[in-house]
Amino acid sequence: MKEFKGAYTALITPMKDNGDVDYDGFRRLVGFQIEGGINGLLPLGTTGETPTLDEDEEEKLIRIAVEEAGGRVPLIVGAGSNSTRHMVIYVKRAKDLGADAALVVTPYYNKPNDSGIIKHFEAAASVGIPVIIYNIASRTGRNIPVPLMEKLARIPNIAGVKEASGDINQMGDIIRNIKLPAKEAGGDFAVLSGDDGLSLPLMSLGGDGVISVVSNLIPGRVAALIKACFKGDFEAARKIHYELLPFVKAAFVETNPVPIKAAMAMAGLPAGPARLPLGPLSDASEAALRKAFEALGGA
Repeated sequence: MKEFKGAYTALITPMKDNGDVDYDGFRRLVGFQIEGGINGLLPLGTTGETPTLDEDEEEKLIRIAVEEAGGRVPLIVGAGSNSTRHMVIYVKRAKDLGADAALVVTPYYNKPNDSGIIKHFEAAASVGIPVIIYNIASRTGRNIPVPLMEKLARIPNIAGVKEASGDINQMGDIIRNIKLPAKEAGGDFAVLSGDDGLSLPLMSLGGDGVISVVSNLIPGRVAALIKACFKGDFEAARKIHYELLPFVKAAFVETNPVPIKAAMAMAGLPAGPARLPLGPLSDASEAALRKAFEALGGA
């Protein structure tokens, strides 16, 4: 199975002022990411505002990402739903359109029990494309604890996890109990941080990288942090971590992706407003974001 390592960007979906998707802007952003040195891309994640995208918009965005990436970097396409039937359709779409993997979130709102979660991910994996589990209890209402993750990791085509539990102890246990045994057996189970602020701690425990929000603006600097960790140069990695930390905090001063889209607009990159029900930043939040943005040197 293909390995998923490094710094991946959870791409925003740029919008025009009238709320339409800015496809030309999206095409430009894919190029900006690859030229900036990012290791992989994730269109149609939460940062891409999938809850408010139409299916035809999603399909066009996937096609553009595949075309523009041209095989230069891996593409993990968001394919989650709280309906297992719908999720399978989205995973098949990702496979058919040329994605390297599908990101499937824990079903949200339903709060399924363990047996339901197992069957949900079995259905995803049966499509025949690598599946990355997205564990983010703050948005789904349901954490996947380590014993359940161990069961999911045994399903063929489950390639890893985007861990956004915020619990570094849980992440360490996943590495110890799942990733390391898989590696000893000649396989792999990718453990990717879903939180920019925890990339360095996770890498120090033996993680595989990050699916980043802030790399929408600074792909090269996020990729450099992860590269330093892989080289074992944690002094350099810490330096980058602390340089970026104020901006990382500011990028989540309100609900993602509102702040990162505002920061990208400050840099003159395609972004536009977020779709309702996500509203614009408050004046106080925008001031805090601009201060952190300027501290980056204008990105």
